[in-house]
Amino acid sequence: MGQPEEENRGMLTEFFLEDHRRLDGLFQATVVHPGTINDCAYAQFRAGLLRHIGMEEKILLPAAQRQRRGEPLPIAAKLRLDHGALASLLMPTPTATILAAIQNILVDHNVLEEGADGLYRTCDALAGPEAELILASLRAAPEVTVMPYNDSPAVMNAVLRALVRAGYHLGEQNP
Repeated sequence: MGQPEEENRGMLTEFFLEDHRRLDGLFQATVVHPGTINDCAYAQFRAGLLRHIGMEEKILLPAAQRQRRGEPLPIAAKLRLDHGALASLLMPTPTATILAAIQNILVDHNVLEEGADGLYRTCDALAGPEAELILASLRAAPEVTVMPYNDSPAVMNAVLRALVRAGYHLGEQNP
């Protein structure tokens, strides 16, 4: 990214971009050797992504909605569908297919959040003087309790439904 782009970043954007980099590193460390999954790295990624989603859903998006006098951001519905799909993919035991679906969603999703007109810069612009309070709330967000994997048919059906609602499919590349 060029210098002007970096100058337009506010504290909320920087906070979330740093967390994206951390999560990307953990995700990459999950599959160092093809056909194997680094359980430790994936466990950290899983807990980190759930916390990240929680910060956006419980702190960032509501703050933006308050700044817009109760009107949600136009992109909020799509982000929530993606968050639901991602969270559902974190429920079953990870497989190459599940990891590919997570990566596929994150490629599209991160653009919606990180772009010049994305969620983070929009929230920085809306927050104004409230940005420091929002950032303090984000930093204080608790770690997430992560449940054991569940590979039941009911969970897998929920995963498939969440993916379809968000416009994705398990095991296929999206157009």
